Amino acid sequence: MTRAILVRHGQTTANAAGVLAGRSEVELNDSGIADAERLGRTLADVPLAQVVTSPMRRTVQTAQLLLDARSDAVEVVTDDGLAEMEYGSWTGRPLAELAKDPLWSMVQSHPAAVRFPEGESMAQMSARAVAAVRSRCLDPTDGTADPSTPRNILFVSHGDVIKAVLADALGLHLDTFQRIVVHPASVSVINYVAGRPFVERINDCNGNYDDLVPPAPTEAVPGGSKGR
Repeated sequence: MTRAILVRHGQTTANAAGVLAGRSEVELNDSGIADAERLGRTLADVPLAQVVTSPMRRTVQTAQLLLDARSDAVEVVTDDGLAEMEYGSWTGRPLAELAKDPLWSMVQSHPAAVRFPEGESMAQMSARAVAAVRSRCLDPTDGTADPSTPRNILFVSHGDVIKAVLADALGLHLDTFQRIVVHPASVSVINYVAGRPFVERINDCNGNYDDLVPPAPTEAVPGGSKGR
């Protein structure tokens, strides 16, 4: 089995200003840096086979802060499939202004039918995001979970991207994905096993992740626990 640990980037200057950053490059603000550092400490003992991040600066920053708290070396790769939604001409505009656009209500109620002006469709984003996660968590030779030693892969991405991956794992239509909440620096976990995925956490902002740490191996005692 493979667990996908899905982390949304920390709060950015655009988040704080109420602006839709999209694919514009924005930085983590002080709050986002602090939250990523805190999350890094809580995840420090969780074994990771790999870290996969969106190529956006804010996700790369978050991934680095998570890794700074670790004592081991973990491979880090970027994957365009995890990139932020291409919002086209909506990029960089205030959310309060966008909420007055007639397309806004469609984004909330029927996102599967939405294509952003000069941008990407929600369905395209969902398809690439799900493929990016599943391709690393499932054995591509037969479509079932990798039967080797259980592993964790940390994915650092964006709110709508993570919501789309969670909706797929829950067996929900994309039109329902707006019912899922994913805050900055939150953790969601999907366990990909043979046959179907299991969603173990959603939008966890203050969790204890000891359940993701395998127990230490016990030393065998000749004759059993009481000896011979």
